[in-house]
Amino acid sequence: MATAGLPLRQLLMSLGEPLVELQAAPAGLDVPVRDVAILDPEDPPTAAAGELVLAIGARGRAALPALRAAGRAGAAAVAVKLDGPGQADALREAATEAGVALLSVRRETRWEHLDSLARAILAGPDAPDTTELMAGDLFSLAQTVAVLTGGIVSIEDTSSRVLAYSRSADSDEVDDLRRLSILGWQGPEPYLSKLREWGVFQHLRTSDSVIEIDAHPELGIRRRLAIGIRAGAQPLGTIWVQEGSQPLAPLAEQALVGAARVAAAKLVRRRRELSADVRLTQTLLTGLLEGSTGPQSLATHLGLDLHRPATVLAYTAATGVGAEGRDVELTRAEVTGLISVHTAARHRSALLAPIDSRVYVLLPELPPGLPPATLRSWAHEVVEAARDHLGVPLRAAIGSTVDGLADVPGSRAQADRILDAMGRGGVVPDVAALIDVQADVLVSEVLALLQERRELRDPRLSALAEYDRRHGTRLAESVLAWLDALGEVRVAADALHIHPNTLRYRVRRAEQLTGIDLAQPQQRLLTMLQLRLPPE
Repeated sequence: MATAGLPLRQLLMSLGEPLVELQAAPAGLDVPVRDVAILDPEDPPTAAAGELVLAIGARGRAALPALRAAGRAGAAAVAVKLDGPGQADALREAATEAGVALLSVRRETRWEHLDSLARAILAGPDAPDTTELMAGDLFSLAQTVAVLTGGIVSIEDTSSRVLAYSRSADSDEVDDLRRLSILGWQGPEPYLSKLREWGVFQHLRTSDSVIEIDAHPELGIRRRLAIGIRAGAQPLGTIWVQEGSQPLAPLAEQALVGAARVAAAKLVRRRRELSADVRLTQTLLTGLLEGSTGPQSLATHLGLDLHRPATVLAYTAATGVGAEGRDVELTRAEVTGLISVHTAARHRSALLAPIDSRVYVLLPELPPGLPPATLRSWAHEVVEAARDHLGVPLRAAIGSTVDGLADVPGSRAQADRILDAMGRGGVVPDVAALIDVQADVLVSEVLALLQERRELRDPRLSALAEYDRRHGTRLAESVLAWLDALGEVRVAADALHIHPNTLRYRVRRAEQLTGIDLAQPQQRLLTMLQLRLPPE
């Protein structure tokens, strides 16, 4: 990211029609834009000096608090979506009063793509090659190809998602296909269907040569050239050049061949850098969750605030990893992807770490005072989506909200304790915080202690369990059922599907064999706990 900032004028020239339109610039167009910030409607209106604030979810007058906060903080501009022309007047007046530029965003534009585009432009083509800055390099390449071909250029990936495009001085030259692709950052399906029907995509996937697509006025499509971006036999994307009001340059095809080779090198490097960055992030995140790596490394790597609240959510399959009859590894990947998408929709800085059979979600930089019900609703969305779309029953545990990243291992440990308790059975919800299963967690941890330290157990109860194994009896099970029923013989007998007299006999027989006195409260408590241990 450029630290000195890019003049607002230059950013607007790069963004261009049809994404944004300048509504007001009370401080002029030379104010520096240094960063992009997304203001979520659930967050208090805040901004920082030099920021372009994207006021998502705040249409029309609802954006007034964001404008005022941006003005107080010295932000460069605020981008909003308008519901009608009447709202523009009120917002322009508020922006002028606040001293901050106002940009209106087309209703069809997706916020996340405007965010990505603005960040890439601020990065600039001369910035070091990092994953994020590479997008700026692609925009520079698109502009170069536009100059060499005399056309209007877009660079897309293999899914027809726009990665970069050239500026267009005259909006009348832009046809419907390009306009809709940029607004949605993906070609509209009716047009894509036609291209598939004409064999265009097949050619681009399998050939290194340029293909020409004739103009189709009835579809709103002008003449264009296209070439696949390939690394050997591996397709990486496509470069499209749309003809404007003037014919394309005579050497346009030659320029496209060279551009495709340059783009291939950039995209291959981008994939390698992204893969390395993802691996490093996963290593640092896993280390933080497990307590083997301090928080500073992850915070520095991702630019996180060490001292803002954070929470860990943990997910695990309620009955095995995959749905019945499905491939376990495939289902695990699908569940992880589903968790990732739903969580990112709610918290843009969320981080995922699959560890063994569990998936952990770190939510850093939470707004202070975020209601616990909000976290619970996020977790419920994931559990319901996994059940409805994948047929996988999930359990979710909400760890404690801690004061900063240094305390994240404690939040993860609490989430684990909750999942452990939920996994021991009983009536538990699909989503739980500690307050929901406090007793279950405590009993679970006492059982874990008894499991680990045999010297704490009553040897007479161990002998009773051994007697059952040798003789095929059910004395221990009957004693536990009787204790769970608080001595109500009929209730316990019904649970075991036996006659009450049979239960009375079994309890007396257990006391005779072991010498334990179930009239003693402490003995009853220890018996209830120890008989819950899994058989050895």
